[in-house]
Amino acid sequence: MNKYYTRACNFYFGSSSQENIRKKISVPLNGNSFISFDKLEILNRKKSKIIKIKDIDKLPKIQKIKIYKDLKKIKQKKTFKKLNLFDIPILMGIVNLTPDSFSDGGKYNKKNLASKHIKNLLLSGAKIIDIGGESTRPGASDVSSTKEWDRIKLVLKMLKNRKCFVSLDTRKSCIMKKASKIKVDLINDVSGLDYDPQTINFLKKSGKPFIIHHMKGTPKNMQIKPSYKNVLLDIYDFFETKLKYIRKKGIKHNNIILDPGIGFGKNLKHNITLLKNISIFHSLGLPIMLGLSKKRFIKDISKKNDTKERFGGTISSCIHSYLQGVQILRVHDVKEINQAFKVFKKLQN
Repeated sequence: MNKYYTRACNFYFGSSSQENIRKKISVPLNGNSFISFDKLEILNRKKSKIIKIKDIDKLPKIQKIKIYKDLKKIKQKKTFKKLNLFDIPILMGIVNLTPDSFSDGGKYNKKNLASKHIKNLLLSGAKIIDIGGESTRPGASDVSSTKEWDRIKLVLKMLKNRKCFVSLDTRKSCIMKKASKIKVDLINDVSGLDYDPQTINFLKKSGKPFIIHHMKGTPKNMQIKPSYKNVLLDIYDFFETKLKYIRKKGIKHNNIILDPGIGFGKNLKHNITLLKNISIFHSLGLPIMLGLSKKRFIKDISKKNDTKERFGGTISSCIHSYLQGVQILRVHDVKEINQAFKVFKKLQN
């Protein structure tokens, strides 16, 4: 039997969105009246079609039941512990305490440099600070837990009494446990919770919010000819399967974020397909996060216009994602991204 998927599309924003909702032309995304939509793309692995929401009742019964179930998840208000999902995009500022991360390796791997960087990120509008002590760039090798902990422990202690939301970028449950004794609000495991078998047990016992990230392979081999039958629907199925697994393991809360993992086991075509259709993941009923900052796909698209900082490509892809309702953006240059959104939103309204 064909499996159907539902993607919200044809979005409205700001005052136009509110007016259309009032006139019952569109429905709010995630309960947010500032973003709404009036069409759905109905997909399976063979074909797709776009319909108006008001025409759902014209679908065959089996399709109709599934689409209404998805629509309910797309429309419902999202909540997340300590985060305001109505004020989007939420910017996650990246703090790599490593010598070899792809963009900023070696820039902040001393306590005083990291402290200054974090202060600047917060002043620039970052709502989440993402601390990492292991590079997961393409081709990166594993780092021992001892080395990873040595890189991050002083910065976590420095953040202990600060009023900021701290995300921990690690694949190791032992690092999660140690860090949680100091200060951690969110676990960001790029392995999709697969690297360490004890991670699920830690998440269940601690009740910590976490990100389900998609990565095909490992950082060492993920970019060696990645392939999918259908990248969009394969990753959707991955999330759906993972959510069923964690529920079965006893994790019942909804403080979970989905990250399709742009650049993690994806080529240019895969990345573009995901970004063009990113709103499909709203039908899973959880917030979406994207890490687009300075990624290789920007170079692949811009070619001779590539730059070291890749501000232009990062900003344009971030705005594109916001226009599909993506709630969280993981970025290096918070001030520049925040500036872009302030201007864009003002002009938009």
